Amino acid sequence: MDPEAGQVSILLVGMVAVALSVVLGVVGVTSVQLARIHLLDAADAAALDASDALDEATAYSSGVGSGVPLTSAGVAEAAQAHLASRSLPSRLTGWQVAPGTGTPDGRTAVVVLTGGARIPVLTPVLSTFGGSVPITITSRARSDLEP
Repeated sequence: MDPEAGQVSILLVGMVAVALSVVLGVVGVTSVQLARIHLLDAADAAALDASDALDEATAYSSGVGSGVPLTSAGVAEAAQAHLASRSLPSRLTGWQVAPGTGTPDGRTAVVVLTGGARIPVLTPVLSTFGGSVPITITSRARSDLEP
């Protein structure tokens, strides 16, 4: 009997395992990138919507000036309302408005969203380690007025 018989099957099993790992890695990275794009789209839309959230008290007391006056509370409320009106993409496990959402200068709306990426095949495995892949996106928008 040949002492080297069956050695090719071990090599073949190892190569299949490596190839499967590479395929799952590429699928996972692609899925996370697509989830990030969905979250970025939602953050951009929420920031654009929030940039029109006029602070009426400032507008009536000081005027509008060169841009729509904003408050941090108004920006956060508008971003939250915008997210509530959209359906959650299937690639995300959830999304929410995060701390940091507001206006640093009273004119620019800054929206910070966090969400979790759902990875095909690997999501059940990741759930034992604490869940999905977290993603955080920051988007800015400003509504300037021309005289």
